[in-house]
Amino acid sequence: MQDKPVALVTGANQGIGLQIAKDLVGHGFTVLVGSRNVERGEVAVKEVGPDAHALQLDVTDHASIAAAAARVRSEFGRLDVLIQNAAISNTGAVAGQTVEAYARTTRPSNVSLYEMRAVWDTNVFGVLAVYQAMLPLLRETPGARIVNVSSGVGSLTTNADPAFPYRAIFGPVYPASKTALNALTLAMALELEPEGIKVNAVSPGYTKTNLNGYSGTETVEEGAREAVRVALLGPDGPTGTFTRWQNQTIPW
Repeated sequence: MQDKPVALVTGANQGIGLQIAKDLVGHGFTVLVGSRNVERGEVAVKEVGPDAHALQLDVTDHASIAAAAARVRSEFGRLDVLIQNAAISNTGAVAGQTVEAYARTTRPSNVSLYEMRAVWDTNVFGVLAVYQAMLPLLRETPGARIVNVSSGVGSLTTNADPAFPYRAIFGPVYPASKTALNALTLAMALELEPEGIKVNAVSPGYTKTNLNGYSGTETVEEGAREAVRVALLGPDGPTGTFTRWQNQTIPW
C-alpha cells in the first residue's frame, strides 16, 4: 500500500472531472483518472501531472468496472476518495438543439424509453455498480469518503417551486436521473454511517462543459470546487448532505 491517499474520479478525462483531478493532485493525492476511452485518459493524465494515472473505466460495463477495481487493489492497495462524476445528459439531442427544446421532446408523455434507460444506465445504475465494486477497498481505508456529483435540477423540492427558473426542463431523463442519484446518495450514507464512511452529493452549478453543449455560465474551475471541498472533509465532516459551493444546502 502506498503512503499517499488515493482518489478515483470517474469521467475525469474532460470537463469538471478533469478539473477535480487536477485540484486533488494539488492537495497531495494520487489521482486515478477514470475514462471510458483509455487513450483519452492517457492524454488527460499528461495534463494533470505525474501523480495521476489513467484508469480504463466504463461505468456501464461490469467487466470494465471489475477490472478497474482489481487494478486499484493490486497497484495502489487503497482507495481514500471515490468521486462519482461520470454522467451523460442525453443520447438523442439534435446538434444545436437547446436544452429547452430537448426537454420538450422528453416529457413523460412522449419520452423515449430507450433514451431514459440509456441516461439512467450511466447516471444511476453506473454509480451503483462502481460503488459496489469499490466499496471493499473503501472499507479497508480509514476515513474513506464518497462524493456523488449531482445537479440542482434534480431537487424535487426546488422544482416544485413555481418560482424556480429551470423547472420547465425537469423531466424523466437527465433531471430525474439526478433525483435518483440523490436517493442513492442518501441510501449509501445511511448504509455506511456506522462505518464512518462519509457519502455526500454536490452540485457543480451550471458549468460550461460538453454535457450541456458548453452553454453553461460557470467555469470548470468553479464547477469543481464543491466536489473538492467535500472530498477533503475530515472525520468530523457531515454525511448524507446535498450542497453547492460554500456549503449551501440544496433541498432534496
